[in-house]
Amino acid sequence: MTATRRDPAPARSDDPAGAPKPEGAFLVTGAAGFLGSHMVDRLLAEGKRVVGVDNFLTGDRRNLADAARNPGFRLHEADVTRHFEMPEPVAWVLHFASPASPADYAAIPHDALRSGYFGAYNSLGLARHKGAGFLLVSSPEVYGDPEVSPQKEGYRGNFDHLAPSGCYDVAKIAAESLAMAYQRMYSMPVRIARVFGTYGPRMRPDDGRAVSTFIRHAARGAPLGVHGDGGHQRSFTFVDDVIDGLWRLARSTCGHPVNLGHPDAISVLVLARAVRDAFGSRSPIEFLPALPDDPKVRRPDIALAQQALDWRPVTSLAEGLRRTVAWCRRHPERLEGRA
Repeated sequence: MTATRRDPAPARSDDPAGAPKPEGAFLVTGAAGFLGSHMVDRLLAEGKRVVGVDNFLTGDRRNLADAARNPGFRLHEADVTRHFEMPEPVAWVLHFASPASPADYAAIPHDALRSGYFGAYNSLGLARHKGAGFLLVSSPEVYGDPEVSPQKEGYRGNFDHLAPSGCYDVAKIAAESLAMAYQRMYSMPVRIARVFGTYGPRMRPDDGRAVSTFIRHAARGAPLGVHGDGGHQRSFTFVDDVIDGLWRLARSTCGHPVNLGHPDAISVLVLARAVRDAFGSRSPIEFLPALPDDPKVRRPDIALAQQALDWRPVTSLAEGLRRTVAWCRRHPERLEGRA
């Protein structure tokens, strides 16, 4: 499915500071990650100067191979949980940096918390010092195990901060709170995107998420493990659509959180079958014990994104999986994790 992209319609200003100055580079933290690297590519395609910041804790240098050949890109290796500086003028700080997968929650929960608070704190401080705008890539994890569906931005959530994923939930809540505090205290242009499940080329195959795990197993004909009865529903959005939404949000005047995700949730069982079909695999479906504290449904209400950004996803699941599988076939070495 394709559609012609239009510039976002003018929206009422919810941001007293308005748009930041247009001069300067776009600084992307977590630039070597899945989403961050796609944002880098989009900004370069828009003719922007880009500084990518990463310490490669979970990022992959190969994700920046194309950007590295572009004279408009500069890589700055740094840990955003520690103070860092930029010599050049900065127009925008786009904060993607965060260990953001179930595998990370188990292995490095302290880093998820550190990037959520200190990473956001240092990135916001840099943006304020440079007179730049700030975009935070947040998560529907701030809704926890929602008791309402679909989830609107005003929903306050239902989560357990002591659960295994609690480190990530709390990190995103802290980052959102910090961003809004800076907006109120310093009249900074702040944008917050709650990005629902995203898939596409450059996903980490070992991140423990449903799409990447199913793809890795389907590629070698291994069973696709579905927890419980597979009825848990999720929103799955192709990466190009999400990046387009983030770019529209950065250029808007919407100064409060916005959901970005596919409004039509599907079950994990349906997803497993779709991935198997896309790969032409004979992998059997294997039912595993249900996961504790696994939200039953994640489905965004995107009315605000449609109104303020003139945005909604345009890539069907079948087309998105086709493009993702094609990339995996071109890069079979990436299916085994980072080099």
